[in-house]
Amino acid sequence: MDQFEVSTKETKNPWGAPPMSPSPCSLADVMSEQLARQLHDDGNSFSDCPNPELDLTCTPEKETSSDLLLAQMLQMQFDREFDTQLRIEEKKFNGDSKVSISFENYRMVHPYEDSDSSEDEVDWQDSPYDPYKADKPTTTPKKGFFGKGKNITTKHDEEVCGRKNTARMDNFALEVQVGDGIGMDLKLSNQVYNALKRHGLSEQRRSARLHDKKEHSTSEQAVDPRTRLLMYKMVNSGILENINGCISTGKESVVFHASGGSGFEEKIVPQECVLKVFKTTLNEFKNRDKYIKDDYRFKDRFGKLNPRKIIRLWAEKEMHNLTRIKKAGILCPDVVTLKKHILVMSFIGRDHVPAPKLKDATLNSEDMKKAYYEVLNMMQRLYHDCNLVHADLSEYNMLWHDGQVWFIDVSQSIEPTHPHGLEFLFRDCRNVSRFFQKAGVSEALDVFELFNTVSGLQINSDNEADFLAQIEALEKRNEDHVQKRGKKTFMADNEGSPPHLNTGDD
Repeated sequence: MDQFEVSTKETKNPWGAPPMSPSPCSLADVMSEQLARQLHDDGNSFSDCPNPELDLTCTPEKETSSDLLLAQMLQMQFDREFDTQLRIEEKKFNGDSKVSISFENYRMVHPYEDSDSSEDEVDWQDSPYDPYKADKPTTTPKKGFFGKGKNITTKHDEEVCGRKNTARMDNFALEVQVGDGIGMDLKLSNQVYNALKRHGLSEQRRSARLHDKKEHSTSEQAVDPRTRLLMYKMVNSGILENINGCISTGKESVVFHASGGSGFEEKIVPQECVLKVFKTTLNEFKNRDKYIKDDYRFKDRFGKLNPRKIIRLWAEKEMHNLTRIKKAGILCPDVVTLKKHILVMSFIGRDHVPAPKLKDATLNSEDMKKAYYEVLNMMQRLYHDCNLVHADLSEYNMLWHDGQVWFIDVSQSIEPTHPHGLEFLFRDCRNVSRFFQKAGVSEALDVFELFNTVSGLQINSDNEADFLAQIEALEKRNEDHVQKRGKKTFMADNEGSPPHLNTGDD
């Protein structure tokens, strides 16, 4: 009795009687062929499938006993449905636009795999027909028109001309990027086409100018083709045996080391030479003209030359200055030859190692004192014997070789009678005085004393502004004196002799 009451309480449910759970079925009964036959006999055959194309189980002719094959068939059907939806989205996205966007890269089934697809499902990109390809430009016959009556179309028709202009864009220069415009059915008006054509021609000329400027320029350690050809000719003619490499670069030139050849016009070529290649890019040294345009030796030729020939004149100027300095016994490089803007000189150094600049040379107090007196003597001889002012003298343009000072870079050197000759001399004296005073040479004169000692003038002032004012006044009087006596007569009297400066006494 008690057991019955307990079972009643356990099964009592206030919401009603619990549903009866189905009786369990074994796996063997589910997989049995007898059960399959029974289902087939009851009418649940494969042939009754409503949509045999979407249900893979409705194709009894295909073998589906393999799970891998069944999974592949399901994946293939999923990919096809995805591609169908993708084509619908692509059609909605493009609409009636002439420029279409293709979603072919996102297809899951490629054309060669989609062998079961119908001809209607083949994309236009996989067929020779392209519905978006522009029609060929309408061509008019030789008579200039086609059609009759109201339907006549001449060669001046706006649509015909527009398509022809679009086709002609293919003949533009490479600098004009036309993109995919040629493949579209564009109709360019004559005004737009002519504007594009003018732009293409201007870009072509601009590109040619830039290329020519690059080919005919010399910058840093690179030389232009013309300069390389001159250098090769020097090697082939025997002036040089070989060119070893770049030694230094400056604002006005590039210096190369070379080995001397067998000989040149019965002149002995040094075993080691330097090639000073003057840069043809004028922006590297824009103030060259102030050193040469007022020099009487080159003044008449300066105004008649183009910029490239002025560079040759600059090289010629350094050759003449070196020759004059060498005759006076001042230590400087020997001139070997001059070829346009390449000056070949003797090498100041030994075994491919150039002599150090005075700025970089390691000198004791005695050698520094000796160097100062040598520079002072060389400046005086340069002024009085050579009738020249260095105009760019500093510790950077003086070399220390074999225990002596050598002058280099004299291309900008001018004569004291130059309209700014005394100003350049004052600048040289300031550079020299400042360097040796900083080097600890107690005997070094200040800039004013050094200027008077070198030039022989007696300008009394300790103020730089007042000193320069007197120098400018002296230059002005001297220039007027030159013009009064006559340029050629005055220069002929002073050629190779100490300069005659008008101090106001005569």
